[in-house]
Amino acid sequence: MGRAVLSQFLTLSNSTPRLSSSLRFCGRLGSKYLKRPGSIRHNRTINGYNGAGFRCCCSVSLSQPAVPETSSIPVRKRIVSGVQPTGAIHLGNYLGAIKTWIELQNSYDTLFFIVDLHAITLPYDTQQLSKATRNTAAIYLACGVDTSKASVFVQSHVRAHVELMWLLSSATPIGWLNRMIQFKEKSRKAGDENVGVALLTYPVLMASDILLYQSDLVPVGEDQKQHLELTRELAERVNYLYGGRKWKKLGGRGGAIFKVPEPLIPPAGARVMSLTDGLSKMSKSAPSDQSRINLLDPKDVIANKIKRCKTDSFSGMEFDSPERPECNNLLSIYQLISGKTKEEAAQECQDMNWGTFKTLLTDALVDHLHPIQVRHEEIISDPAYLDGVLGEGATKAAAIADATLSNVYQAMGFLYR
Repeated sequence: MGRAVLSQFLTLSNSTPRLSSSLRFCGRLGSKYLKRPGSIRHNRTINGYNGAGFRCCCSVSLSQPAVPETSSIPVRKRIVSGVQPTGAIHLGNYLGAIKTWIELQNSYDTLFFIVDLHAITLPYDTQQLSKATRNTAAIYLACGVDTSKASVFVQSHVRAHVELMWLLSSATPIGWLNRMIQFKEKSRKAGDENVGVALLTYPVLMASDILLYQSDLVPVGEDQKQHLELTRELAERVNYLYGGRKWKKLGGRGGAIFKVPEPLIPPAGARVMSLTDGLSKMSKSAPSDQSRINLLDPKDVIANKIKRCKTDSFSGMEFDSPERPECNNLLSIYQLISGKTKEEAAQECQDMNWGTFKTLLTDALVDHLHPIQVRHEEIISDPAYLDGVLGEGATKAAAIADATLSNVYQAMGFLYR
């Protein structure tokens, strides 16, 4: 979790795929959930469903025989992702998530949202939340998220996120949440007596964010892999407890209620490190602003941060040396920002000293970020346009989310409304 309008609604059946066999809900999987509700498995690959149940509704002339039609439109896999509107969006958020979205939106059905509900799990400034939410949305668009290809919306504007979280909470063993590493780390820092319940149940809301949209893939950083694994386990658990024949007996479609999503981890840039410590992740919550390059930092601030960043005493630039984490981090940033291959960046910089390389890196960062900053200023200065984008994105996202939520209510036995 370090922790985004879209023409993706091919048919309603695409968002609620069928389970190919009722055998999925019996045998070993069933006994696991009945006898060992506190156990959670790791590192097990579970194939998601491919959403092949495409329905074509069309009219046929009475003078022509009714012939089954097969659509030639390929069903794209769906991806969801988001960033919290806390602190300033920095280079790690951009290279690890947003920049990747720009490429993904061309090949997938994509939903990118601002996860403002996640932003309140720790103490926050109520006066800044709304402003930060709009600013984050503007950054998405300025970086290149295309509203004709992706839905961009605010998490709290689609109320199904919270409703599904509560339903999922009833099926989530507390032992699963107690094992979450991020909860342990953050609660230790904040002090156990000051930690709200939301920090513990954060992964359930994340599961709701993903499962609502029948997501096939989720771009995720290394620090969020455990949360996604819980999402996958929870999808399986709910499918077993309430799906299949049990759901069908209640008048539902039967089969799987949720797809089981797979992680999508970029090969490079998924973990950008701090400018002051090459072994720590670049983070919004780090106390020193010197540790990160913010996307909206002006030219002189970027130059000063790169000039003062931590280096080493070795000469020449190289990747993947365990003795040179700062060198690997800064060279990786240059490679990604410049668009060069790893081999090209290594060859170009192998004989440079730190002074020469820092100048090169600064120029590359300024050149890359300047167009984003200009576009951001244009978007944030036109609130009507931004509100229109977020409104349209929320409407389209809600159409998918409400269909999923309706199925869950039905499968769990609630009175139809």
